[in-house]
Amino acid sequence: MKKLLKKFRSVQTRHGFYSVGMIAVVIVIAVVVNLIVGQLPEKWKQVDVSNKNIYGVSKTSRKLLKNLGHKIKFTVYADKSTTDERIKTFLDRYTALTDQIGVEWINPVDHPQALQENKDAQSSSIVVSCEDTGKSVTVPFSDIIVQDYSSYYTSGSTSESEFDADGQLTSAINQVTTDVSKKLYYTTGHGETTLSTEMTDELEGSSVTTEELNLLMVKEMPADCDLLLIDAPSGDFSEQEKTMLLEYLSGGGKVIYVMGDAMSDTPNLDSVMDQYGMTKTKGYIADTQRNYQGNYYYIFPEISASGDLGDGLENNMVLLVNSAGFTVKKDLGDTLTVDEVMTTSPDGYAVTEDEQTQGEYTLAAVAEEGEAKLTVIASESMINSQITDYFSNLDNKRLFVNMVLNNFDDVENLSIDPKSLSVEMNTVQHAGSISTALIFGVPAVVLIGGFVIWMKRRKA
Repeated sequence: MKKLLKKFRSVQTRHGFYSVGMIAVVIVIAVVVNLIVGQLPEKWKQVDVSNKNIYGVSKTSRKLLKNLGHKIKFTVYADKSTTDERIKTFLDRYTALTDQIGVEWINPVDHPQALQENKDAQSSSIVVSCEDTGKSVTVPFSDIIVQDYSSYYTSGSTSESEFDADGQLTSAINQVTTDVSKKLYYTTGHGETTLSTEMTDELEGSSVTTEELNLLMVKEMPADCDLLLIDAPSGDFSEQEKTMLLEYLSGGGKVIYVMGDAMSDTPNLDSVMDQYGMTKTKGYIADTQRNYQGNYYYIFPEISASGDLGDGLENNMVLLVNSAGFTVKKDLGDTLTVDEVMTTSPDGYAVTEDEQTQGEYTLAAVAEEGEAKLTVIASESMINSQITDYFSNLDNKRLFVNMVLNNFDDVENLSIDPKSLSVEMNTVQHAGSISTALIFGVPAVVLIGGFVIWMKRRKA
């Protein structure tokens, strides 16, 4: 017995009891920490570990949710157990940022009458509704996880291209809560380019609806025309249309004119520009200093976009291809101002068949006189889908939307770029978030366990 007691009194045994006791304390601490973390709000419990942060909620969305003054309901018509984990994860993170949003899941297989009772509902979708305004918007899952169908022709299957939960949900909330609505008319009858569905969807997300307008078929500009878009016409306006356009501007109207082919003959539209301090340049514009991989007609303009015009520009890079150009008059008078938004470098050139004239040329500008505002963009490639899709990291779309919304004082730009789901940008093959229980719990065990070993060795 004495020998046994002596062993228990040895240094090694005392250290052993000490280590066991500390490990027990560490385990208790880890359990308590995990219990505490389990009670934290959802926004603190998940950390996004997906490449490109596809579950991150943008500043634009956070601002909207922070100032949300209405109760919103998300009704998800889908089987929750089989719904894509990415959608469920984002919904949890998004709705955790405000107590104004309630979420209800309805399985349309178990409750088929639910789809019949709600005319806006469809299977695999989220209906965003506001009881105060009586408005609702449906967001299909297919608009959240976007498929690239172009790959079907090469591989025989489609692939996921974008994750757009942030933009779709924020746009829907804005549409059901705002009372502000603007009308953009776009002209037809002159070979104009039509806005892409993607672009009209972005504008609608900021409460701007679009409708076509043939000026030869109306006697005067529609009373609800908040903004007129002339998008890259291949032909000129008639004298009658020119007069109507100038009368609209003199009455405080807002116009965006996207110039067509640089070689098109458009004297009447040129005359409208001239009256607002801008003179069209002959020929295509090249830039030997700011261009894409040595192609002088693929220009990266100098951008001078301040205030709302510069809002959300990520890299201040816009690409214009085969652009026309113009210059701003030096003597504008006392009432007219022209602010240049995009220009070439001093090494710009106006190129025709006969000559090349060096200079600094304007590629976009905003002219204002009183309430009238004329915005001129020198190239239709600004929002050409072939450019914006291929160079998705550029600010072409964002700057164009800013130019549209710059005509309104009470409309906020809620355009949010979708996150890429291409393999190189989203390599994490799971829900993309980890619990802070792991962050606080497991590392605590490792750190404190390490401390115990250090103390044990120090005492030895």
